[in-house]
Amino acid sequence: MGGLRELAAPFVVPGPSGVAIRTRLRQLTAADEEVLRRVGAHLGTLASRDLKARCHDGLKHDAQAWAARKRELTPLSSARWAGSITKATHEQWALARRGALAHLQNLQAGVRMLRHRLSLPVGAKGSKKAPGGYRSRREWHAKARRLRVLEDRLVRERAAWEAGRVHVVRGGKRLARMRHQLPAAQLTQAQWRARWEAGRWFLRADGESGKRYGNETIRISPDGEVSLKLPVPLSNLANAPHGRYVLTGRVRFAHRGQEWADRVAANRAVAYRIHHDPARGRWYVTASWQKPASPAVPLAAALAGGVIGVDMNADHLAAWRLDVHGNPTGSPRRFCYDLTGTAGHRDAQLRHALTRLLHWARTCGVRAIAVEDLDFTAEKTREKHGGR
Repeated sequence: MGGLRELAAPFVVPGPSGVAIRTRLRQLTAADEEVLRRVGAHLGTLASRDLKARCHDGLKHDAQAWAARKRELTPLSSARWAGSITKATHEQWALARRGALAHLQNLQAGVRMLRHRLSLPVGAKGSKKAPGGYRSRREWHAKARRLRVLEDRLVRERAAWEAGRVHVVRGGKRLARMRHQLPAAQLTQAQWRARWEAGRWFLRADGESGKRYGNETIRISPDGEVSLKLPVPLSNLANAPHGRYVLTGRVRFAHRGQEWADRVAANRAVAYRIHHDPARGRWYVTASWQKPASPAVPLAAALAGGVIGVDMNADHLAAWRLDVHGNPTGSPRRFCYDLTGTAGHRDAQLRHALTRLLHWARTCGVRAIAVEDLDFTAEKTREKHGGR
């Protein structure tokens, strides 16, 4: 009889550190849309230029270089717009850096696993902890060729990592590559161009506590009036004092609207992002803010009223209510979802299943939901598991 897995100590997952809500910008006039397009395009050009400078600095970047970039952008926009652009650039570069590290680690795991399996005799049996040799000489030869390919990639990625080079595209690599596959994407060149330009616009402003309504750059009043500070070269488009432009339409946040209104009324920081969906011809605004870190609930207190244990499967969540001793009570429940189709459809299916799970947990009166902590940091490469 084989040994059982060691169970790690249970822990309570901390709550969310931030909130993001979105609503649609309605009743915009043609002049409003033109101003948003011009401001987004102008700031997007500055953001692209700043990202290029940040990527050029690589690992040599420091606080002085950051301040120099901000000083260069300020006369072409404003001090707050420049701060938002440089901060977004830094975050984008850091995200690309983390992605490069994850890709490098995945290549290393793949090379290590290929070398191990190629060193075994053809047809050698594997174990629960390590796979065996390949099934045929033909597969062994194909994997030997793949090992050479991965080794070459590993050399290039390691050199790029050590040099501080990252591969990042404003607007997204997927949209950039779609330009060469327009028939497959069922897009015309004009439609692709509209999406590409909208994806590279920059209409994002960080919040600042103590300022009016929590944001001096993109401001939304409690009654839903939206105004933005125009960059210096576009100040002639202002229709309000102090170089501001007030949009015609009003906005209303349905989800967490009262929480947002309380923050705005108290002049607490709220960050905003305005974005355009060319496919639907709609404009949206997203409000986000940070939440104070809440003290973690002790594990014993969370389990005092029982718990719902959840196991995630390919097409459903399997849930069962457990008592304080871990024994199942009542009947198990299933919350099904369909993970086929687009990413948006899959995301909506998961959200719907999780919402139903939370509603059931509330009706049961439990305060905790227990899920398995899946260790995705372990080797999950295709070289280990093959086509499965």
